[in-house]
Amino acid sequence: MHSDDLKDLSLYSNGGPKPSDSLVVCFGEMLIDFVPSIAGVSLAEAPDFKKAPGGAPANVAVGISRLGGSSAFIGKVGDDEFGHMLADVLKENKVDNSGMRFDQNARTALAFVTLRSDGEREFMFYRNPSADMLFRESELDLNLIKQASIFHFGSISLIDEPIKSTHLAAMAIAKKSGSILSYDVNLRLPLWPSEDAARQGIMSIWDQADIIKVSEDEITFLTGGDNPYDDKVVLNKLFHQNLKLLLQFRGRVAGVKVKPVDTTGAGDAFVGGILSKLALDTNLYKDEARLREALLFANACGALVVTKKGAIPAMPTKDEVHKILKY
Repeated sequence: MHSDDLKDLSLYSNGGPKPSDSLVVCFGEMLIDFVPSIAGVSLAEAPDFKKAPGGAPANVAVGISRLGGSSAFIGKVGDDEFGHMLADVLKENKVDNSGMRFDQNARTALAFVTLRSDGEREFMFYRNPSADMLFRESELDLNLIKQASIFHFGSISLIDEPIKSTHLAAMAIAKKSGSILSYDVNLRLPLWPSEDAARQGIMSIWDQADIIKVSEDEITFLTGGDNPYDDKVVLNKLFHQNLKLLLQFRGRVAGVKVKPVDTTGAGDAFVGGILSKLALDTNLYKDEARLREALLFANACGALVVTKKGAIPAMPTKDEVHKILKY
């Protein structure tokens, strides 16, 4: 967005965030990503795979913690070896996992993901149903949600019941508690019944979010084919009166050049970077220079992640970000 637009935006929801609390609570799916040992091949061509913890909301939680921030994850996994491994991964990364639940009747979700030679990612999900889809409202840690200065979520938890109702309930609790609501579109069409269902589902909570991260491809999808580089498209079709900040990948703030190995988790690292800054300084939006610096920091987080395989294993520390930015 233009700098003039940035100056007019506020990061405060009604009632404002709790200034003494910098906790970011991430809600949604956590799963196992299987990434091919070699790049540039299709899933069918991959000779073998490397197991890596993932799931966009969990990636963001780890990203924030690695940067020195305070984060928690709320979600459900299977009461199986993968599920307990994921809980341990969060604990090892200093993410509060007290909001995690374990399902004895469903497995932890799996996703096979590869970057093809044409640069496009290819996904294959194993969820039929997976434990994250069966998260019930009665299993929510309400006190943890109420402590959040920022409540972050994606769209995958809007696809199926009962997690959809659980998501909406958690969001309402966070909003009432004064949390900033952060939304990552994270479009994964293969998981939705149809394109129309995806578009409607993603837009169903659009006007409740305070901050939204969206890519060019997602803008084109949500607007029915419009040009994502046209600011009028974004402002007229996607900007709403309650929205405080729309984070749109545009390159208005300089990127960081790296040699990509695996793009999985790049957007999540970016979100983790910007939310880690906002959690500590909710007045960041009032100073364009500071906001631009924060966005450059977030860009560097995303850049560092693509230099390694997997999402969570590649999340950078603050020192690594400062090094690549030559602070």
